[in-house]
Amino acid sequence: KLYNIKCGGAASSIHRRIKMAASLAFTSAGTTLSISAAAPATYNAVGFAALTWTEIGEVSDLGEFGRQYNLVTFNTLGNRRTVKRKGSYNDGTIAAQMARAPSDAGQTILTAAVDSDASYSIKVVLQDGTIFYTTAQVMSYTTNVGNVDQITSATVNLEIDNDIVEVP
Repeated sequence: KLYNIKCGGAASSIHRRIKMAASLAFTSAGTTLSISAAAPATYNAVGFAALTWTEIGEVSDLGEFGRQYNLVTFNTLGNRRTVKRKGSYNDGTIAAQMARAPSDAGQTILTAAVDSDASYSIKVVLQDGTIFYTTAQVMSYTTNVGNVDQITSATVNLEIDNDIVEVP
């Protein structure tokens, strides 16, 4: 889009044409979270896509996840500079919040997975169609009763235990 913008006061009649770029941002509305008890035959997009997925219902927030490196530092006696390097990394936690719905098929898998030492396959699909695949340990499924003006909710912590495969 092109916009005509008048710059200056009454005495100045400078006009500029400014091209405004369309934003590439999108909302999180429509994002889905799914789970599978099966592991992919190959740890790539094809292997994950072949699995049977169960969508987890009533999810309201997935928080943030992704690789973060630990900082490794070293201080030499000869100068005051701190040497900084990347150390080990952690792909994070999906801290999913949802309305508690025990009869939802996806939430039923989550509650059973809490007592399992197995990793579960996880799929997140964003509104723009981007897919994230990974595996995770289901560490918790907790209930928040809250107050009279609150939906009874649950929080699930999925500790990502392998690489995240992104499919644009």
